[in-house]
Amino acid sequence: MKKPGTHDDGGPARGENRRMLGKLAVIIVLMFGFGYALVPMYRAICEVTGINVLTKTDDGAAEFARNTQVDASRTVKVVFDANARGPWHFRPVQSSMEVHPGELATITYEIANQQDREMIAQAIPSYAPMEAGPHFKKLECFCFSQQDLKAHEARQFPVVFVIDPKLPKSIHTITLSYTFFEVGSPAAVSAASPAAGKEGS
Repeated sequence: MKKPGTHDDGGPARGENRRMLGKLAVIIVLMFGFGYALVPMYRAICEVTGINVLTKTDDGAAEFARNTQVDASRTVKVVFDANARGPWHFRPVQSSMEVHPGELATITYEIANQQDREMIAQAIPSYAPMEAGPHFKKLECFCFSQQDLKAHEARQFPVVFVIDPKLPKSIHTITLSYTFFEVGSPAAVSAASPAAGKEGS
């Protein structure tokens, strides 16, 4: 016998569950939408300004590396990832390496323009887990400025980095991921080159 206030479809509890699932579905869609919107947003900023406003040079990284002791008792695995938005051949020369915190390390990325025209592009770095980002110090990186590649030109770019020994002990693996995409036109960037040089210094 049904209790008063209930229905054949499972009653108020089932209705609450459906509403909760609906809210979760909306949140998931919004999160994915925001993620996909980031790169077009960065691209729009670059096209409007014509300057490198995305990744700032870490001016204190070189001094930090000179004055930091290597923690040989600990090893961190760094995984390298590359995502190309457009007609690029873009990849790291090796997929991962193991380093000691405080140890200077270098990874090389290969970029090839597969178009019949000159292209200017920007790399955006990201880190996983996110809390590892502030502890990943880059002394040299192609992400510090926009890159100009001639038609079918291929180049190699080193990324020189050091991991801060203050990285939380719970983090054993860091993923460094770059997204590489075209920005602006050669004429637009050429016109803004003095400003771009100032930003990237």
